[in-house]
Amino acid sequence: MAEGERQPPPDSSEDTPPATQNFIIPKKEIHTVPDMGKWKRSQAYADYIGFILTLNEGVKGKKLTFEYKVSEAIEKLVALLNTLDRWIDETPPVDQPSRFGNKAYRTWYAKLDEEAENLVATVVPTHLAAAVPEVAVYLKESVGNSTRIDYGTGHEAAFAAFLCCLCKIGVLRVDDQIAIVFKVFNRYLEVMRKLQKTYRMEPAGSQGVWGLDDFQFLPFIWGSSQLIDHPYLEPRHFVDEKAVNENHKDYMFLECILFITEMKTGPFAEHSNQLWNISAVPSWSKVNQGLIRMYKAEGGAARCGAWDASGNGCHESEPSPWRDGVGAEMGHGCRESLAGREEAGMQGGQMAGMGTSEQF
Repeated sequence: MAEGERQPPPDSSEDTPPATQNFIIPKKEIHTVPDMGKWKRSQAYADYIGFILTLNEGVKGKKLTFEYKVSEAIEKLVALLNTLDRWIDETPPVDQPSRFGNKAYRTWYAKLDEEAENLVATVVPTHLAAAVPEVAVYLKESVGNSTRIDYGTGHEAAFAAFLCCLCKIGVLRVDDQIAIVFKVFNRYLEVMRKLQKTYRMEPAGSQGVWGLDDFQFLPFIWGSSQLIDHPYLEPRHFVDEKAVNENHKDYMFLECILFITEMKTGPFAEHSNQLWNISAVPSWSKVNQGLIRMYKAEGGAARCGAWDASGNGCHESEPSPWRDGVGAEMGHGCRESLAGREEAGMQGGQMAGMGTSEQF
């Protein structure tokens, strides 16, 4: 992965948190399907979707090997993810009768549960130490469920919300946006895939053949944005094995396709029917727009929004320069449920399998 020079330290005045900023531990607020309306009307929902769209625009037309700056905060986040990766190596799967859901995952997760705040504290500067317990909840929620030993798009959304929180309290900056996707989120995907393979994690709330993917959604959005206006790769090419093998290291979308083909057997049209249908869409911009509509249709990773910190916290305070292409502001802070548990209405993390024709 190409990396540029480290950014100079930001002006100290920018690091000063707002005087009114307080932080609290997120708690579950979405218990039933009707509660989803509250989430979709919240400022937190607007902020979360705005964050996703900001990054979507930032990576448009760019390969993973694109030259970008890497700040100290980005490097610290990668180091955090490297620690999670090392813990997998230190916690091998155990012998058990069941093929899926290896119980060694619970040992791995228990270590994260114990060390999450310490890990987050390595990323967050000392003057924002009060934010650590709140932000750490999103990190813990982003790696799967230790009871069911499963993982899905709600967990993925929790990690996006974790990053959103760091942006909103000023740890990450506007000029980090490409590195957030290409360096941090891509590394997160590598660790999650290693977890899924090592501990044979079940897909959380999978829609099966009618879902987009068992485990991920955001890399399809951002990955399709990368491919917009590509000189020769079209949506029809992602079901071509040769095209995927030759280009997957440059594009997140194709890396997802490669992982699917490694994990599943049989004809692609049968085990990944939604994606097969999407391959008939004429352009990457239409694919990107349709995937965003699919994501919003379920409340923008509604499983993630099942937690809502009522009161002051990371979501409140003054605006920052984080905006998406249509101007949704990203303020300092992440109060009001930017992420959380994946049990909003339906268990698990898979976005509902919307009919392709409805969204594209």
